[in-house]
Amino acid sequence: MSPVDSAPVETHADADFDDAPETDAVEAAPKAAPAAKAEPAAPETYEGERIAKAIARAGIASRRDVEAMIAEGRITLNGRVLDTPAINVTDADAITVDGEPLPTRERTRLWIFHKPRGLVTTARDPEGRQTVFEVMPEEMPRVVAIGRLDINTEGLLLLTNDGGLAKVIAHPDTGWLRRYRVRAFGDITQMELDQLRKGVTIDGMEYGPVEATLDRATGDNVWLTLGLREGKNREVKRILEHLGLSVNRLIRLSFGPFQLGDLEVGLTEEIKTKVLKEQLGKGLSAQAGVDFESPVREPIAPFGAPKKEAQAERPRRDEAPRG
Repeated sequence: MSPVDSAPVETHADADFDDAPETDAVEAAPKAAPAAKAEPAAPETYEGERIAKAIARAGIASRRDVEAMIAEGRITLNGRVLDTPAINVTDADAITVDGEPLPTRERTRLWIFHKPRGLVTTARDPEGRQTVFEVMPEEMPRVVAIGRLDINTEGLLLLTNDGGLAKVIAHPDTGWLRRYRVRAFGDITQMELDQLRKGVTIDGMEYGPVEATLDRATGDNVWLTLGLREGKNREVKRILEHLGLSVNRLIRLSFGPFQLGDLEVGLTEEIKTKVLKEQLGKGLSAQAGVDFESPVREPIAPFGAPKKEAQAERPRRDEAPRG
């Protein structure tokens, strides 16, 4: 089964992807006598892009994680340690992370990972639980996850080396359908599930329309297929709990045009550049600022560790945990 659905993808414009310059609000002064009209001030322009965005595009970490790294003093700009992410950079600036130069940008790439249960979707887990990034194959470059799956949720997780692409795909305005296979304890009818087509409000939280199908009942459980476009935190579980069901297994089958198919648990599969370009279309490609022209670089070592030492510390691929 192919990991990509050939159906065209709808694109939605979004004006909130780029970081806008921040301005401080100023209270209006009391009216004074009319004065000579002054020429309007020229709008201030900002060259380049915010540093967190630039580092995210290099596949180092998400923008949020980059901001945390700046707060920890791990990033320098032109030889000086940064203490704020509110700064723009260009290609002429020298950026280092943990003392290592920022890698040159490579071609935008996308992978499907069949996430097993028991892994967390985060770069570092404060509880010491194993992360999805710790089981990646050795040849994988540095990647970020597009959205997150709970520790006990299985199935399709999209990974990319382009932070801009991750932000656009995960944004609610992009509207890509996420489809799930669900096993839940309890009883439900198709008529009850059909009410979700209009959306539902739970404890003041509004959830958009949900496509829900009752597939079959087995003992005390029911199997459902759900499709939704928002991806809010624990959305599937909260909606089904609202209907009196208790979810005990959750598998993501697809995200937009990308399908889990028959990819084995714990394995990754790269989407070909041609397919990715076609599925994104011009609209989403422009919003994400993707790069389909640059070469593919060799895998880089974790920051702060020499490449040979880093490779020696990593488990062999055939010794990696299996889901």
